Amino acid sequence: MEIERKFLSSIPENISSYKMKEIEQFYLCCNPVIRARHEGDEYILTYKSKGLMEREEVNLPLTEEAYFHLLEKADNPPIRKKRYFIPLSDGRHIDFDIFEDELFPLVMGEVEFESGSEAKAFDMESVPFFKKEVTYDRDYHNSNLAKYGLPKSFVDD
Repeated sequence: MEIERKFLSSIPENISSYKMKEIEQFYLCCNPVIRARHEGDEYILTYKSKGLMEREEVNLPLTEEAYFHLLEKADNPPIRKKRYFIPLSDGRHIDFDIFEDELFPLVMGEVEFESGSEAKAFDMESVPFFKKEVTYDRDYHNSNLAKYGLPKSFVDD
């Protein structure tokens, strides 16, 4: 089970001091979500069920050959982003994504939790660069970003 909250964000000044991975991912299906991701030397196929804050998620390894074979079947271009891992004082971390290409200048932070009650108790004000919560806005699911681009409601401040 994946339990996470998502936030539109500004970029912290010290972003380059955090560990970073470049990610490319594409979607074969949006309902249910079936995603393939290339991250470093890993290739992963992911199934995600319906839901907003809480969703079932299953990850399976792919070979590089299978990834590129599936990429040919994608309906939309892949999403590319730089993901930084920013630690929080409570032991969790923020998956901090800076999107590239057509989704630039979108910047989002995601925080994963062990339970729904833990997620609901999280205070976004504790992270100074979080600007707006988008957990419950389907337009900010990566699968919808791949399919439709930046949401009409997106404003880069």
